[in-house]
Amino acid sequence: MNFWHFEFSFETDIRNRLLFGKIYGVWKVETAEAYVKEFKEVAAPLIKKPWSKLVDLSNWKIVYPEVIEIIGDLNRWCRDNKMEWTVYIINQTAGYNQLMKMFAAGEYKDISKTFRSLAEGEKF
Repeated sequence: MNFWHFEFSFETDIRNRLLFGKIYGVWKVETAEAYVKEFKEVAAPLIKKPWSKLVDLSNWKIVYPEVIEIIGDLNRWCRDNKMEWTVYIINQTAGYNQLMKMFAAGEYKDISKTFRSLAEGEKF
């Protein structure tokens, strides 16, 4: 299943129980709300058993402050629905700081890893 927007895209690998996402640009509340809605639809076939996600933030800029709690809530939902690991590819400081706030809001820093390249993240 593939979804694609100007701000994000998803692919799922049901066999390996992996959701792969790409995030683009600067996010406003409306973008985050659309992302959450579609993320839950895409993740639905995975959540009956343990699963993981890999999110490529290489082309992501930053989010408006209100978005941190929205994504934090999604992260909490992921954990509550059997997500075991989440891997983020990020190579810029401003976004990294906001990502850490999202981890804290979602209470899932312990199951999250960040890497600077896609190759490192995929290896993990």
